[in-house]
Amino acid sequence: MKSSGLGTHWGFVCVWLLCFVNASVSGSFPKAQNVTWVSFNFKTLLTWSPKPTNYSYTVEFSKLGEDNQRTPHCIQMSETECDLTAELRELKSKYGADVLSEPLRGISSDLIEFPRTASAQFCPYQDTIIGSPSFKIEVSKDKRKITLYIEDIPTAVLDAQKQQRTIQDIFKNDLQYKVTYNKAKSSGKKEKRSASSQIELTDLDKGASYCFTVQVYIPSRSINKQLGEESQVQCSEAEDLSFFENYSSAVIAGGIVFIIVIISAVIAVMVICCRRQREAKNGGNAIL
Repeated sequence: MKSSGLGTHWGFVCVWLLCFVNASVSGSFPKAQNVTWVSFNFKTLLTWSPKPTNYSYTVEFSKLGEDNQRTPHCIQMSETECDLTAELRELKSKYGADVLSEPLRGISSDLIEFPRTASAQFCPYQDTIIGSPSFKIEVSKDKRKITLYIEDIPTAVLDAQKQQRTIQDIFKNDLQYKVTYNKAKSSGKKEKRSASSQIELTDLDKGASYCFTVQVYIPSRSINKQLGEESQVQCSEAEDLSFFENYSSAVIAGGIVFIIVIISAVIAVMVICCRRQREAKNGGNAIL
């Protein structure tokens, strides 16, 4: 009986030890790697690797010079990204973030400081990637002018009324557009920059088809981040022009004058030739 009681006692001890091991962790966890900011039209994620197995990640972030903060959806999680769009409210400020490697939820640890990996600094206004704009093409009635109407780009930033703010709302007077265009089937390209979303182009051949791409241009940014993504190429339709539409009145008048000169020259040559033939014939008759 004693042996049986002792065995039962040790059984309870083993179960208790197993529960203790499961409820607490000693030692360290792998540090997060490749901590990177990924931001597109002001939707901003912090990403890292590797995928955790028996541990979790917690993200801390702060505006430069201020204390670290946490957001509830990025505490002791198994994902390798954290959406901080709503947390980075001051778009022109610089931010930093740390990814901490921690035990799983419900498990304690005897570590005082958990392994952490810091990100580079990030400024939404200066660093987010700007997407490609959409635009419409309008050809004037006289077919000598093309106007591009560029649509504003929505962002992930919400205003006080929970409405999406646009690129124009955020960058205001700092926003410009770069248009690159060329005559269809020609490799020669031209560029134009404008602060207006309605851009008129007049240095075009009348009625010819032209192809356009548009990019957002932010001159206050560093050179490698000034341009947004290129739009899809759009081309205007070529117009079937009458003879008088293809050429200006001056060109037509010049052509008429040229034809008259040629005809006059031909007539003059013919008259001279006829006169010489007549003179030669008369001269021959006089000798006889």
